[in-house]
Amino acid sequence: MGNFAANEGLSVFVILVWLGINAFLFVQFYMAFLVERWFYTRVLLGQALSWARAPAACLNFNCMLILLPVCRNLLTLLRGSIQCCSRTAARQLDRNLTFHKLVAYMIAFHTAVHIVAHLFNFEYFMDAQLNRNSSLLPFILSEIGTGDNASFLNPIRSNETNPTIVMFTTIAGLTGVAITLALILIITSSMEVIRRSYFEVFWYTHHLFVIFFIGLVFHGFGRIVRGQTAASLKTNIPDVCADQFEDWGTNGSNCAVPEFAGNPPMTWKWVVGPMILYVCERLVRIYRSHQKVVITKVVMHPSKTLELQMKRKGFHMEVGQYVFIQCPSVSRLEWHPFTLTSAPEEDYFSAHIRIVGDWTQALYEACVGDKTEPQEAWKLPRLAIDGPFGTASEDVFRYEVVMLVGAGIGVTPFASILKSVWYKRIQNNQDVFTKKIYFYWLCPETEAFEWFADLLQSLEGQMTEKGMTDFLSYNIYLTRWKETEAAHFRVHHEAENDPITGLKQKTLYGKPNWDNEFTNIESKHPGTKAGVFLCGPPALGKSLEKQCLSHSEADVKFIFNKENF
Repeated sequence: MGNFAANEGLSVFVILVWLGINAFLFVQFYMAFLVERWFYTRVLLGQALSWARAPAACLNFNCMLILLPVCRNLLTLLRGSIQCCSRTAARQLDRNLTFHKLVAYMIAFHTAVHIVAHLFNFEYFMDAQLNRNSSLLPFILSEIGTGDNASFLNPIRSNETNPTIVMFTTIAGLTGVAITLALILIITSSMEVIRRSYFEVFWYTHHLFVIFFIGLVFHGFGRIVRGQTAASLKTNIPDVCADQFEDWGTNGSNCAVPEFAGNPPMTWKWVVGPMILYVCERLVRIYRSHQKVVITKVVMHPSKTLELQMKRKGFHMEVGQYVFIQCPSVSRLEWHPFTLTSAPEEDYFSAHIRIVGDWTQALYEACVGDKTEPQEAWKLPRLAIDGPFGTASEDVFRYEVVMLVGAGIGVTPFASILKSVWYKRIQNNQDVFTKKIYFYWLCPETEAFEWFADLLQSLEGQMTEKGMTDFLSYNIYLTRWKETEAAHFRVHHEAENDPITGLKQKTLYGKPNWDNEFTNIESKHPGTKAGVFLCGPPALGKSLEKQCLSHSEADVKFIFNKENF
């Protein structure tokens, strides 16, 4: 229970508060349209009125939140401000995209309810016009405002009007269709299979949020849903006058013809603040994109991994942070996130980029990564850098015991951490709070080890020389191999250095038994708080998180952190 509270307690609290506010707004606005002012509107629409307005209130709230988790500069600023006070609170900011997705799902849900309810409303409006019986209150209400159209209740003004035409010729109808289409495209293109296979589709369609928010702000300006005015309630009390509708406005009647008006648009009041923050966010990004970035070195590593070493005036980073990279010669609109593999102590910053898609392939060719001879710097493409942005890995030196788990190219944030360890503990003899690091790297192919093995060999040699071999324990796992490779590994297994990585620590085959690994750490470090940091696939994340929670009875409290951008 202790580990669950440490890992998930605040997240669960935040989600419950968020759900509670949604439930409160839904009930509050549902009941708000059951009052006397909306009596005549309910005569036409019934309960569909409340079912349309309640989710609209929830939509306003969630649309206010949806932009905040993607204001990365704001989150980085907040993270740096609060992590010194509360590490748990800072960790919640690392789940920004998870919360962003939850809010998006809630927006989709309330949008669906809102649309269905309004489809019923339009049917009810049309039925009131088609059933032209002056002895029926719905028809009388539909006829109000026929002359000057000043205080109508039914937006469908004639029995010959097509409700579809009304839907596409009114402000509410046009903006509603635009909002819905934009939302459908945004959500469908955000599916993982599309995002990973066709990132450009995801990138471009996600920018339909501009249309979404413009439509959202103007959606309520049509004031189609109308209620009785306060002045009219004094001359036409629904409880008294509803049954006397045939005498409304006649001499001797105490009931005047009711007058109606729509509520003023409110959505803009909910979203204007986050929209301003996001505009400021984009202005900062534009400013950064125009700062000169110099590529000082291009290295092509095995397994199609491109290393770019760069410099930019005023660039400052922390371990494990990431940047967005744009290459105008490849695409002026696309920005892609990459973890920094350099250490803060180095005079440059670097990123290792796996060539796996059209954009990365084009960048690889632009950086002449396929050329073996040295290239002149002026021939290299211009890059724009946005960042750096904070991640969970910034907290790595705040734990006494640390587990670093990387899968494939997911090892990149830990390159920065291990380099920083080298500078702090070995080169500069600094004392850091972290006393032990357990490093795990899972990779499916032998070539992928080569670019990172040099760093590990350097660390291994330096730590042996300094007598610090107990500080870093690393376990490298090859998860897939060929029969020819297996035969070669068996022949060289007794060699002093590993035949794959060149390290004294031998490469392990298969996948780690995480239960044994966690139990081993518990036995060696009782009474400590261990930080578990992962950069890898969701399935591995779920497995590690489960282990953190299942070892809750031990003296060691495992805190799970996952790279998420």
